[in-house]
Amino acid sequence: MPTNQHLLFELGCEELPPKSLKKLSQALLANISQGLQEAGLSFGTAHAYATPRRLAVQIDDLSSFQADKTVEKRGPALLAAFDKDGNPSKAAVGFAASCGTTFAQLERLSTDKGEWLIFKQAIAGQATSALLPDIIRKSLQNLPIAKRMRWGNFDTEFARPVHWAVLLYGEQVIETEILGLQTGRSSRGHRFHAPQTVLINSPQEYPQVLRSSGHVIVDFAERMAVIRERAQQAAAELGGIAHIEEDLLEEVAALNEWPTPVVGNFDARFLELPIEVLITTMQSNQKYFPVKNSAGGLLSHFITFSNIESSRPSSIQHGNERVVLPRLADAEFFWKQDRKKSLADRVESLASIVFQKDLGTLADKTQRVSDLARYIAGLLYPADQALADRAARAALLAKTDLLTNMVGEFANLQGIMGRYYALADHEPEDVALALEEHYFPKQSGGPTPSGVIGQILALAEKIDTLTGIFSAGLIPTGDKDPYALRRATLGILRILIENAVDLDIVQLVDQALSQFTHSFNKTETRTRLLDFIFDRLKGYVLDQGYSADEFEAVLAVNPSRPLDFMLRIRAVQTFRQLPEAESLAAANKRIINLLKKSTQPVTGSIGTLVEVAEKNLLAAAELADADIVPLLAEQNYQLALNRLAQLRDVVDAFFDQVMVNTEDEGLRNSRLALLALLSNQFLKIADISKLQA
Repeated sequence: MPTNQHLLFELGCEELPPKSLKKLSQALLANISQGLQEAGLSFGTAHAYATPRRLAVQIDDLSSFQADKTVEKRGPALLAAFDKDGNPSKAAVGFAASCGTTFAQLERLSTDKGEWLIFKQAIAGQATSALLPDIIRKSLQNLPIAKRMRWGNFDTEFARPVHWAVLLYGEQVIETEILGLQTGRSSRGHRFHAPQTVLINSPQEYPQVLRSSGHVIVDFAERMAVIRERAQQAAAELGGIAHIEEDLLEEVAALNEWPTPVVGNFDARFLELPIEVLITTMQSNQKYFPVKNSAGGLLSHFITFSNIESSRPSSIQHGNERVVLPRLADAEFFWKQDRKKSLADRVESLASIVFQKDLGTLADKTQRVSDLARYIAGLLYPADQALADRAARAALLAKTDLLTNMVGEFANLQGIMGRYYALADHEPEDVALALEEHYFPKQSGGPTPSGVIGQILALAEKIDTLTGIFSAGLIPTGDKDPYALRRATLGILRILIENAVDLDIVQLVDQALSQFTHSFNKTETRTRLLDFIFDRLKGYVLDQGYSADEFEAVLAVNPSRPLDFMLRIRAVQTFRQLPEAESLAAANKRIINLLKKSTQPVTGSIGTLVEVAEKNLLAAAELADADIVPLLAEQNYQLALNRLAQLRDVVDAFFDQVMVNTEDEGLRNSRLALLALLSNQFLKIADISKLQA
């Protein structure tokens, strides 16, 4: 038998949950690959296949045997291996017995630390064919299946009932039992087009045989590509473009083994509904791809995929058109009914919905957010009372669309429908837009609010939630974060930083905490909350390409404005590239250590200095201090650090020529005060002593 052969494992079953299929496929590939690696079996490329009725893994160039290896076990030291009469000690005899051998068969190991008894055993590598069954069984057992099921009278458990199993190593079947099935080379094709047995002669022919003889495209990514291409072709024939979202594309690929496009139409009157309503109705309920025109508007067509090539495709088309009609009619009904009552008229009803038992109802939260939005608007635009009024108004209306029929049916439209209904109520456009954008960013990397009112409202809403949940003692732990506070905090930081909103996060937290009336430890909550926020800021900073020591350097000086924090860390990152940076960082470390070790408080007054080097340093430091004052006022930290970098030569000369801890107390205090002056100049920006060489 050749040294390496290809491996194929396929498990056939009833239709798997479509939203879990890709995850299960990837997990099976990872588990089998890990099992092979742990067994010491080398292999080449590995590929996963998945359809609604099967999970499969192909491993190329898998070695046929484990490598031989020698196992070494170290026993007692040679000094303890013999008794006083020179006979093997009990420890030595016991060690030999534990190794399944005799004392005479043990060897000696000499090192620079002494000699020990050692047992060496050569172990021949096992055949891959003997190891594979257990590797595969373990891989299946460890799949992330939320709820396993049983069927018939069997004790076997899996995500769905299983019906066949293929296990080939090269052209040979590895006969074993997997989930109660005897393995072979018999697969099955498409449930309707090719229900007969499909024989797999070798792993490398698997995808092609299933396609040609079984009417099955087994490669998940290939099916996605086929669906995307055929959907766009069908849309182009209609004069449009298929609206394809990746989540739905994956789900459709997980529902079909032989995807066949079907075009459908609906009454053009429904195009009067908001585009998001139509798209959500078609995608969520029916798994249809909507069709857009070149301007981004919807056409009265959709594209769905059938798992069969029907001899009467018009029947499938008409069936889908009949099914979508009542869905669209329901959406039309919701749209008309919801607009009979304004959002403002729904505010009072928020009092019937509990937000959290300690924090009151949604009406209570709405009032807090409205007050906080007005407060934030006042900080940003103190002279614009009209803007503050609109921000407070947007906050009052922000959650009212939760009470509408449309959002009750389609929760993902919250905020979006708020915008449409607000415009229908003739609310100001920036208020209406804020109702949608206050949920932004919705996911990692998603857009932040584009409008000023939306930014203010998003900040107010997220800060109220964050401070409120912390005050109620419901702090995220581990992977448990039911109120999505980590996402909310990152959203706050991104809005402040990426939209150049220069607000003090500590000030905002204090204002938000002051609004709560329930009993809680405000000081402790505030401390834990700020730690939580700056932990999230650290994660954001690291994702932006800054290093941990750069973050710590800025954090050490306690900047409370996230935008200002980022300006400082950018300056620090640029500064450390300068040739002077390493020397000045080391000098600052030395200064901080000297100041810490001082037995007397360091005064701000610098008395008489005697050495030329220290006089030069004082003069240079005072000039630099005058130069950086206007730069700091402009938050131009980069130029300020560049100016301070010019002190390197006088700082180096000072430490080369001056003894700080002289016996003259007055002179010593003056020198420490000089160093404190120098250190404080850097600390106005960051603690560069934190930078690692």
